[in-house]
Amino acid sequence: MSKHQTINFQPDILVVGGGNAALTAAITARKFRKTVVVLEAAPCAYRGGNSRHTRNFRCMHRAPLGVLSDQYSEDEFLDDLLKVTRCNTNETLARIAIRESESMYHWMEEHGVRFQPSLSGTLSLSQTNAFFLGGGKALLNALYATAEDLGVELHYDAEVTHLVISGTEVNDVYAHINNQELQFKPSSVIVASGGFQADIDGLCRAWGQAARNFIIRGTPFNKGQVLNNLLQQNMLSVGDPTQCHAVAIDGRSPKFDGGIVTRLDCVPFSVVVNHKAERFYDEGEDLWPKRYAIWGRLIAHQQDQIAYSIIDSQSINLFMPSVFPPVRGDSIEELAQNLALPAKELAKILQTFNAACRAGHFDPNCLDGLGTVGLKPQKSNWARPIDQPPFYGYPLRPGVTFTYLGLKIDESARVESRCGPMANLWAAGEIMAGSILGEGYLAGFGMTIGSVFGRIAGQEAARHV
Repeated sequence: MSKHQTINFQPDILVVGGGNAALTAAITARKFRKTVVVLEAAPCAYRGGNSRHTRNFRCMHRAPLGVLSDQYSEDEFLDDLLKVTRCNTNETLARIAIRESESMYHWMEEHGVRFQPSLSGTLSLSQTNAFFLGGGKALLNALYATAEDLGVELHYDAEVTHLVISGTEVNDVYAHINNQELQFKPSSVIVASGGFQADIDGLCRAWGQAARNFIIRGTPFNKGQVLNNLLQQNMLSVGDPTQCHAVAIDGRSPKFDGGIVTRLDCVPFSVVVNHKAERFYDEGEDLWPKRYAIWGRLIAHQQDQIAYSIIDSQSINLFMPSVFPPVRGDSIEELAQNLALPAKELAKILQTFNAACRAGHFDPNCLDGLGTVGLKPQKSNWARPIDQPPFYGYPLRPGVTFTYLGLKIDESARVESRCGPMANLWAAGEIMAGSILGEGYLAGFGMTIGSVFGRIAGQEAARHV
């Protein structure tokens, strides 16, 4: 924001946040001919929260739709969600997100977003997920351009510090802009400012000191200020502060903002060991898009929050290329030395694993049922001996995308408080996703939640005005 840009301090609708959910809400509200101001805490170059790093969104469809093949019914979608969350979800809100996702595909296209066919390898999701042409930044650029064309007022480096609440009404919103504390008096407020994952101290309060070893995949600007401010003022919460979207990422990634490219997709075709060279979970439990988000938590519970994925030359080209080259060894002993793992223990665990593998048809594109025999933990699929040199390994760390502790909302995205439903406060995106994602994750579903409830929040806030 330019220091000379005019600021509307009494907009009809104030949107806090600058990602997909916030922009969807702002665009929707503006189409009701309401004045809309968006406050984005990040600088312009880093605008968009975690949406900058997204690739796709999960979408229900009753027939082939655009780049999506076949059909993906409401019940199949919900069944996939219930499996990964172990039924820890608000089914009413989940069904809203699922049903409305089909029309969101068209909504996005109408507002400049373009799609492409799904990627190959372990992200092959042609039936369920629509991939953004150009990724998350292209999505954001399209939505920001639309918002600007419609006359939405956008401000960057605009950190909201406090919402003044009286009973069930937001009266004022304070924000730091251009080194000044400014006061807004909107008629309606939509908060879409994400979780608290970039607040390492906050993670430590939930997880203990283990969280110091976590890597934050997304924006460093999601520190939970708005979420915490509202929870301190009698807003009802949902979710467990230790639950989050946490995946296995390359342990060499930057502390913040490495993005989706730091994720490693080699796990299904590997043996994963901790720093003692011990296996601790079934690497082939299910298709990767349904299981990749459990591995961050699994590694978080290992000593020093570190693990290692071990593969051989026959599997090195079966998954999405990694952003960092793998550690290589011509023998298991050399690989162990290069990874700082105990060589004897790693050789023994691989010998035991290889002996438990059985003959059968290996198919990396489906659940092939090629599991181990007599091994604990077993490997349910894609189990074939790791015995073809050279050997490769990747260090794995928990990579946190977003936290699930959030605001409780109703079916209209209205925030609920101990005093009752808020009269003029709505929430969308990661700040309320814990209502639906009690645990686990389904690839692309965070974008679905943000898009659907962003649109609902925009509609309801505009109608309130």
